[in-house]
Amino acid sequence: MNTITVDGVQIGIEHKPFIIAEMSGNHNQSLDRALEIVEAAAKSGVHALKIQTYTADTMTLNIENPDFKINDQDSLWDGQNLYQLYQQAYTPWEWHEPIFDRARELGMIPFSTPFDETAVDFLEELDVPMYKIASFENTDIPLIKKVAATGKPMIVSTGMATVAELDELVRAAREAGCQDLILLKCTSTYPATPENTNISTIPHMRELFNVQVGLSDHTMGTGVAVASVALGATVIEKHFTLSRMDGGVDSAFSMEPDEMKALVVEAERAWQAMGQIKYGPTEKEKASLKFRRSIYVAKDIKAGEKLTKENIKIVRPGYGLEPRYLHIVLGKTVKRDLSRGIPLSLEVLL
Repeated sequence: MNTITVDGVQIGIEHKPFIIAEMSGNHNQSLDRALEIVEAAAKSGVHALKIQTYTADTMTLNIENPDFKINDQDSLWDGQNLYQLYQQAYTPWEWHEPIFDRARELGMIPFSTPFDETAVDFLEELDVPMYKIASFENTDIPLIKKVAATGKPMIVSTGMATVAELDELVRAAREAGCQDLILLKCTSTYPATPENTNISTIPHMRELFNVQVGLSDHTMGTGVAVASVALGATVIEKHFTLSRMDGGVDSAFSMEPDEMKALVVEAERAWQAMGQIKYGPTEKEKASLKFRRSIYVAKDIKAGEKLTKENIKIVRPGYGLEPRYLHIVLGKTVKRDLSRGIPLSLEVLL
């Protein structure tokens, strides 16, 4: 799995986790609020700001029919009509350019999730550096091929997808021209629970498809995302808002600025802590070796006396013989006087 470079930022296991703040519909239909979210994301230290590119008409049909109504008591959007929900949540296309421009000015990589081919064409006009495919679209092979044909890096959420479905999308993306593909382990519930996240899938997915794997995380807090880094996640995506109290279609499972800032810090710490397989003292630990235990003279000993459990003792620090020599030296005779507090060495023995 090669390192992937996007706008000069490297993504890969040898680099700190690539953190994405997902605005989604948390702008609450205000461009000013959208730009405030961009600024807050930049201050939190994330690498990228992602939005979504669709309209209600590109997502669904404007129809009153039970098929087009959410009927799930566990859903945040239970009872809502799909068309009306997407009208409320979509990001107007004329906002994309000012949002992207502001993100770039603040040092972030702006990109988007297209939900149909017209969105891809529009985003190509804005020269986005990469694309994201949402979980509910990971079986839309025509859309995957359309995005892959741009030749730009693709990030795909894998929520609900079987191994066979993932194999189909990976093959389709590669055959259509995608060289840089990242899969995100994802649980498509909102919010998701840690118990239902199964991040142990991350290393398995990486080996199975020979791609980088990250996490699209809908759980609350930072614990699941930080843990995923230890399992090899190279990308973490979290929904982001100014304040959950402000409401909005995704606000209930979105991170606030202080939480996102903490995630950036703790994810990097987790990555740093992974290091490599290592036994024995590190360079920093070598100075602490002196605090190990060793054999010391516990009472004054005259030349010709034997060593006993009463006149030698295993204590800290570690300048004397290692404790494993105790059974060897007990009963041995010393050839010179030894004072209490002297580290024992083999040179003093007859």
